Amino acid sequence: MSISRSILFLLLVPALSFGQGSSPKQSISEAQKDKLVGNILKNTLETYHYKKLKINDGLSSMAFDKFLEKIDYSKQFLTRTDVDSLSKYRKQLDDEMVSGNVEISNAAAAILKKRVAQIEGFRDDFFKKPFDFTDDETLEMDPKKREWTKNDKQLKELWRKIFKNSVLGNYLALRDTAQDKDKKKDDKKAKKKKEEKKLTDKEMLAKAHKTTSEKYDKIFSRLKKQDREDTLESFYNSITEVFDPHTSYLPPKRKEDFDIDISGQLEGIGAVLQEDGSQIKVVKIVPGGAAWRQKELEVEDVIMSVSEGDGEPVSLLDMSVDDAVRYIRGKKGTEVRLSVRKADGSRKIVPIVRDVVQIDASYARSSVIEHPKLKGKVGYIKLPKFYRDFGDVDRNCTNDVRDELRRLKAEKVDSIILDLRDNGGGALEDARQMSGLFIEKGPIVQVRDHENDVSVLEDTDPTVEWDGPLIVLVNRFSASASEILAGAMQDYGRAVIVGSEQTHGKGTVQVLLSLNQGPLTMFAPQMGALKVTIQKFYRVNGESTQFKGIRPDIVMPDVFSYTKSLEQDLENALEYDTISPQAYKKWDKFKTDIPNLKKLSMERSKNNDRLNAMLDYAKVLEKKNKETATSLKMDKVLEQDKNNDVLAKKFKFDEANKEIKISAFEASIKSHQNIKPGDEKQWKEDLKQRGDEWIEVLQKDAILEEALYISEDLTNAVSKSSLSMMSK
Repeated sequence: MSISRSILFLLLVPALSFGQGSSPKQSISEAQKDKLVGNILKNTLETYHYKKLKINDGLSSMAFDKFLEKIDYSKQFLTRTDVDSLSKYRKQLDDEMVSGNVEISNAAAAILKKRVAQIEGFRDDFFKKPFDFTDDETLEMDPKKREWTKNDKQLKELWRKIFKNSVLGNYLALRDTAQDKDKKKDDKKAKKKKEEKKLTDKEMLAKAHKTTSEKYDKIFSRLKKQDREDTLESFYNSITEVFDPHTSYLPPKRKEDFDIDISGQLEGIGAVLQEDGSQIKVVKIVPGGAAWRQKELEVEDVIMSVSEGDGEPVSLLDMSVDDAVRYIRGKKGTEVRLSVRKADGSRKIVPIVRDVVQIDASYARSSVIEHPKLKGKVGYIKLPKFYRDFGDVDRNCTNDVRDELRRLKAEKVDSIILDLRDNGGGALEDARQMSGLFIEKGPIVQVRDHENDVSVLEDTDPTVEWDGPLIVLVNRFSASASEILAGAMQDYGRAVIVGSEQTHGKGTVQVLLSLNQGPLTMFAPQMGALKVTIQKFYRVNGESTQFKGIRPDIVMPDVFSYTKSLEQDLENALEYDTISPQAYKKWDKFKTDIPNLKKLSMERSKNNDRLNAMLDYAKVLEKKNKETATSLKMDKVLEQDKNNDVLAKKFKFDEANKEIKISAFEASIKSHQNIKPGDEKQWKEDLKQRGDEWIEVLQKDAILEEALYISEDLTNAVSKSSLSMMSK
């Protein structure tokens, strides 16, 4: 019996308690719906989740702490008194889940409503006059370092600082916008426009004061509209996330927006955002989207404010990601200007013309690379994700990579670099099939389910598409299917893995289950869906890819090494473990001397200015990441802002090495294009633009350049190894 059919049978039990009747759609009360959803979630989680936890008083206690995080992550609404009043529910969440009488949700909603009204009153008091920015005081921005305020007096003082910091943020955004406009004075189009009056610092500060107050009008209005359904969602997910961070309940409104690929969530600019405390952070740049093509917005950037073209900036500080999206989205062809704070603290205005996502940029593409100081040709393949189907059974990344390999072989390349950096995974089937392009046959990955049954996915096709030297590039954002392929290549001794200290470490499988299926389709209300972790990946050597990820053979610098962005940084992530290894035959066409390749790379890296700059930059960022208290004194803020700009200019590791020759990727793109008559000229212009961008990005890539050197070392070693094996 399949898991979905098994779960349908499981769901039948709570459904019968309401009777089936003859009506195609039965209306049920809110309490009945809550009881039904709670029982479905409990039974499904306890039966099918990989961990096999029991939802009892112990789990309830852990979920209670999660619940507090969800309703007030920044510890800026609830007081210690409020938390104590909710503590009586600590061991009751499990009982409330099955009874449908979710008292903690009702109680929390009432407390939050009261506190929002109170804080709105604080706002009215504080914004009657300008803030004093001469006081040398700070605001702790890390919620984990904050304590719950003890009383109303402390709560009011906290919000005074929050409001003050928000005004500062708005002021800096206005200042950045003014400086950006000054830089464009020589632009011919700008000259034709009527020159706007330049605001003085005093006027900008007054304007920031006013716009901040208005912004909080909107924020408090949104918060007052939140109801029991919002806290109920937090209630359910406080329980699901005790199981693991990838298991979650999606209420109907979330399920409607849910996209497994998630890349279409912010279609306007092609970026995925999330709330990070009181800030909006970029967590993914969608390949082919407007931000991806513009190249200035990056993962880990914090979006401080948004403006429509040359319009007034709207601060996103303390705004929900849903509200932030409303300001960022817009019609194709219109410009949105983002004021962002980079990871080093510097600020930058990023103008992006909204567009639809260029899907073909998500596909595999290749180029031939020649370095002036190296011999031979290197075939380079970039795979942004493991895609499959899209309505065409022949359209999948395995077939596309096979085509790229054949193109590169026709160009007589000496080695191949497969770039899986920032590849978050995708179809498991393609991790299996693509691995088979580089080995004869054998097991690729093991999968263990919640009942500890292990299945093995094998490559059964003895055909090898590329049997020459192979390098696989990875980083901390290479996850899931990327880790399966890289792990298999490492286990077989088939490729040299090069990249950051470890890959992401996500070795779990989730399924999305609609709660309105089977007998439950009789009920009128939509009940949402459950995303539940049911399986875990293991390499053929028996090691899990979960938590630890893949450790590269040769480690490269990583400017994001200081960030907590790995699977192991997530609370309740499944642990690393091992199972029995599979029998498999290592690659024997040639021998790869990893220790010697590593030694040669380390010797080069010592004198590589760009790689050393990356190392130094990472250390600076690590130090800055620990400085979580932000100053509220104007002089210090401006000085820090200036220092951050200087710091950003100091470390130069992205200057293009224009001596590196890189071929166009026309064949790669053309295979995905349906070019209509009359569109040839536009297609060629677009291709040239993207081709130039592609070449510039690769020429700026210090990690890739070192990989070219490693590739030559590997090719030379393979040639010697082959001669040695032939002589024997």
